[in-house]
Amino acid sequence: MSGGRLRVEIIVEQLRREVPGGIGTYCRGLVAGLSALEPTARPEVCLFASRPPHGADDPLDRFGLPVRSSRLPGPLMTRLWDRRVPVGFLDGRRTGAVLHATSFAFPPRSGRRSAVMVHDLAWRRFPEAYPPRGRAWHERVLRRVASAATGFVVPSEATAEDLLGAGLGIEERRVRVIEEGVDHLEPPDEAGADALLAGLSLGPGDGFLLTVGTLEPRKNLARLVEAYELARRRLPEPWPLLVVGPPGWGGTASSPVLARPGVVPVGRLEGGVLTALYGRARCVAYVPLVEGFGLPAVEAMAAGAPVVATAGLPSPKGAALEADPLEPAAIAEALVTASLDGEAREQLRRHGRSRAAELSWSDCAAAHVGLWAELAG
Repeated sequence: MSGGRLRVEIIVEQLRREVPGGIGTYCRGLVAGLSALEPTARPEVCLFASRPPHGADDPLDRFGLPVRSSRLPGPLMTRLWDRRVPVGFLDGRRTGAVLHATSFAFPPRSGRRSAVMVHDLAWRRFPEAYPPRGRAWHERVLRRVASAATGFVVPSEATAEDLLGAGLGIEERRVRVIEEGVDHLEPPDEAGADALLAGLSLGPGDGFLLTVGTLEPRKNLARLVEAYELARRRLPEPWPLLVVGPPGWGGTASSPVLARPGVVPVGRLEGGVLTALYGRARCVAYVPLVEGFGLPAVEAMAAGAPVVATAGLPSPKGAALEADPLEPAAIAEALVTASLDGEAREQLRRHGRSRAAELSWSDCAAAHVGLWAELAG
């Protein structure tokens, strides 16, 4: 505390990555949620990241908050942190602030009141979906933060159970479940969506299915494409499956999985064009092998789309049409229902909008502030 006001330093290293991904959405949403709080409830916030980009706009400038930057580039800084070398982080000064890490990018500072966001432990549930080096890194860093962090934030009860059962001696009192928000979607850009679809040689209407997510094995795209091929035979028209998302580990835009009839890779897409696609799609499918929360599913719900999701996916809480992610036939059946059954589609839309309305970044931020205040104690 400083003068009675809570002070927090938030590591937002992911926002300086070329592809911020879901962690970047969490970073942006958390900071925006903090800014939306009443001044009396808002802590004094400082952002921290690696060396800013040369000759390019700094993505952290948009927030209008104090920023502390390391003199080191991101990959070097985090590699040294992994080796327990506390370089590049405020030059070792103690500022009296609570430290919040939005991912496993966490400096080795002993005695610091700190919280770490654990998005999931997916590498333990489906090790085959990760390269050996990635599994080893996640496991090593998890063990380090388990002993170094004061508290943990998780986005769902499922991730809390995984963390508490990880065999690392983490007590329940150190773990706080805080759901993420979904009110970050921009207004739909219908003209932009028309232009995008025209560029893909598609019509401007709703004659397509949609999936959104990083192209990597854990997102289960191969089984989804197999399910789409089964479902396509039962659709009144050969509606394409639009695949939106940047390449990740083990996935590229030229992947053989995407070179199938009707499958249309779109690449990375954000802003109002994505919102418009969500709203127009016959259905949105999000069937990862495992997910700590699952933002794309509730993003689609907020935009009014019927959603097909992995059974037990935390974010929809029953508002999606669920399917076993390991069974393409079950996914296919759900795709057909969500695309064609008028009554089911309307029910999915209604329940989806209701669920999305429960998720705001200001509520998420307020819950974080409560945890940080307890840690500052």
